Amino acid sequence: MLYVLFCEDKPDSEALRLANREAHLAYVGDHPLTVKLAGPMLSDDGEHMLGSMFIIEADSVADVRALNAADPYTLAGLFETVAVHPFRQAIPAEPIL
Repeated sequence: MLYVLFCEDKPDSEALRLANREAHLAYVGDHPLTVKLAGPMLSDDGEHMLGSMFIIEADSVADVRALNAADPYTLAGLFETVAVHPFRQAIPAEPIL
């Protein structure tokens, strides 16, 4: 099943994000769960990272929460809010993920 992992950064935490970015990317890139799509959410001007969004293939929401719990961003205290929800692609009708 696909899941959306949606993480919003704490205010004024871009320096914390940048300090942990390399470790975060390595961790997610080497994790056995299949990350179908991921990247930072940006400010309206596209200049600042404000959070992270993932679409992940996993067996359960618990697996996605475990991925997030050990993420260097989470361990550094970057996120103000984290949400995990099952996701079903509707458009386009043929799965692209």
